[in-house]
Amino acid sequence: MWTKKDRFKALYWDKDGFILLYKRIEKGNLQWPRNQEEVKKLTHQELRWLLEGLSIQQPKAIKPAQTGCLI
Repeated sequence: MWTKKDRFKALYWDKDGFILLYKRIEKGNLQWPRNQEEVKKLTHQELRWLLEGLSIQQPKAIKPAQTGCLI
């Protein structure tokens, strides 16, 4: 399968219609999944990292706490 890893397209539903998102990276590539097993649903933060050219797996990122959880 041939894909261009420098482009991102997405549809976002905004209550009364879709917004088409399109981004083309000038230098570098997005870190796309290599196969179907690597495909996953992204959080808002992971999408932001992806569009900034970062890996969606940030080992040093602070993970969100569970609701109602105090440590």
